[in-house]
Amino acid sequence: MDNKATFGRLLREARQRSLLTLESLAEASGVSVRAISDMERGKSLPRQATLGELMDALELDEADRRRLVRASARRTQQVPRQLPPDLAVFCGREDALARVGDVMSPVPGLDGHAVVSAIVGMAGIGKTTLAVHWAHQVADRFPDGQLYVNLRGFEDSEQPLDPGEALGGFLRALGVPSGDLPRGTAERSVLFREQTASRRLIVVLDNAHDEEQIRPLLPHTAGCLTIITSRNRLAGLAAGEGASLISLDVWTRQEALAALAARIGEERCRAESAAAAGLAELCGYLPLAVAVVGAQLSATPEMPLRLAARELEEARLDALSTGDRRADVRAVFSWSYRALDAETARVFRHLALHPGPAASLEAAASLVGTRPARVRRHLRALTSASLLSRDADGRYVLHDLVRAYGIELVEKERDDRLAAEIRLMDYLRHNAYTAGQYVSRYKADPPGPAAEGVVHVPVDSREEALDWYRQEESTTTAVLRVVQDPRLLRHCVDLVLEWVGYNTVVGRWTEEITAERIALDAAGALDDPIAMVRAGANLARALIETGNHDEANEPIKVMFTHMHRLSDPHRARAELNLAWLREQQRRFSEALEHGRNALMIYRGLRQPDKIGRALGFVGWSLAALGEYRESIATCEEALPILQEAGERRLEADLWSTIGYAWHGLGDLDAAVAAYEKSLRLFDEVFDDYGAAEVWDHLASAQLERGDAEQARASWTRAAELFSALRVARAAQMRAKAQAVAQPETRTAHRAER
Repeated sequence: MDNKATFGRLLREARQRSLLTLESLAEASGVSVRAISDMERGKSLPRQATLGELMDALELDEADRRRLVRASARRTQQVPRQLPPDLAVFCGREDALARVGDVMSPVPGLDGHAVVSAIVGMAGIGKTTLAVHWAHQVADRFPDGQLYVNLRGFEDSEQPLDPGEALGGFLRALGVPSGDLPRGTAERSVLFREQTASRRLIVVLDNAHDEEQIRPLLPHTAGCLTIITSRNRLAGLAAGEGASLISLDVWTRQEALAALAARIGEERCRAESAAAAGLAELCGYLPLAVAVVGAQLSATPEMPLRLAARELEEARLDALSTGDRRADVRAVFSWSYRALDAETARVFRHLALHPGPAASLEAAASLVGTRPARVRRHLRALTSASLLSRDADGRYVLHDLVRAYGIELVEKERDDRLAAEIRLMDYLRHNAYTAGQYVSRYKADPPGPAAEGVVHVPVDSREEALDWYRQEESTTTAVLRVVQDPRLLRHCVDLVLEWVGYNTVVGRWTEEITAERIALDAAGALDDPIAMVRAGANLARALIETGNHDEANEPIKVMFTHMHRLSDPHRARAELNLAWLREQQRRFSEALEHGRNALMIYRGLRQPDKIGRALGFVGWSLAALGEYRESIATCEEALPILQEAGERRLEADLWSTIGYAWHGLGDLDAAVAAYEKSLRLFDEVFDDYGAAEVWDHLASAQLERGDAEQARASWTRAAELFSALRVARAAQMRAKAQAVAQPETRTAHRAER
């Protein structure tokens, strides 16, 4: 039985146990009869908000709630399998493995409580290797999968990963659509615990910085195993969460020799036992260093171990080793790097400039400025040399010590770092423009030519476009966070503005706010009034969508400060943005003024499609101010203009305004007809945001006509769409749906209009 059928059966049984009919459950929950019927028949699954309303209405106990959550939560993803690959041969750590066995042995099946264990130790000590190996060893005891994240707690070029960002990745892997993700870390943490409530999962939190970063990521659920690695002791986690602490030291001499033999062969080690022992000692018995040396020797089977030891000793002297094991591992990197051919070495250095947690092949190729097929061969060589690893999605990962060494080499070899960073930013910008044609309702200005060597990813569908965006989300975030060269300010602004459409479509408002603040600062440093006004408008929009209406006044003030510096086309665009922002703040007179300003400019420029757009803004502002007949006349003037221009989305806006105006005049049938025409057009252009607003207005008209059931269903639909976009108004729509049953509702909603 598939997930939809399972959920439908459980929902139907729960309703019948509660002695509720479809109609009575719909009335109690605010979910339409049709929607509930579709769910019970296995035709659909609910969004998280809808599921909560159903469970509350059914008054389910905790066990029944968990069953329903579990049946609905896997609607978009299979069981997550995020663990990096285990080593083919795992050596040593018998004592540590015995300790981790003791952690789990008191609670067979983990039915009593969640198990949290932290593996701590210095860089390169093998914490991640042990954690991943342990997780693979016990994976069969956790049938609901494994989650993994590198929290990047100690990278020189990066701030530690925000736990909210990590939670976003976990929730998406568990089947929660991006649009259903809450904005704040605390809210995401609550949702994560709800999603894991009935699951048996392994959660690996790798390279954590401190307890504050870790705590929001803990399932706190019986049946889950959380494994943490960190260079810090994490004593607070042991005290507060009862975590067991497992401290790792360097390998013993015997463990290091066994690991080297596993890499290069026992016979070769026995033949030159003294040299093998010397190599292990030169590595400081540090697992990462031994792995790199073993990989290099495995690739050169003809090299005598004594010669390798002599060369490694020379590299160690070059590294000015002072007995610090970090110098030992740096010497190992140096020795291994020398063995690379020139082109592979160049790929290694450029890959070190990638600031994200993992690099796609296309991003890596853009950094290098070479075709992906050619770069792939060099990446394989680096993986074989243990200078690189792969994550569960096949992307390329550098250990932070290896990354730091690679960045040193960029400076030493005088590589053109600026050119590489420009190529990466152009890759992210130009491919976002291409993908945006399938995803965003906004028509972005075509970017100028990309730098030579930038990879262009072919995109032929909306799904492919979304896949590319998801693949590069973390890279774009990291690039914007770490860019420092003032020569990249223009690229920074352009990159942010190119990602606006995607962030808006999937409701990444938190990320959009952060990015637009960066763009606004960069535009200010460039003294670019166009960029400052655009970034200010985007920032104000994101703040409004998250309910921060007053805070939006600050970027609006920036817009006003620089409006007079704009040319007519840019000023008209800014006036329309201000009209929308003021309308959202319910400052309708100001919105009308800005709309008329834009209309006057566009009439002077003789741009029919823009004239039609501006007329639409004016028409809506007039309707909001109660000037209904003038509003209808204005929209009817705009209709043929936009129809001739093929602007279906803007035409949908016009019909919505016409419906609102007829509603205000008391002609409910005309209002409903116009709203329904608007919804059909919004559906054609995949504009969920516009449709959500129309569902809200339609519900009010339906309620006044006496169709309470339809009104409740329409407000529920509006809530679902706004929730998917993470727009704060979703809560208002849900409240309206729930209030329909109250006698005073009709009067209240008429007053609202």
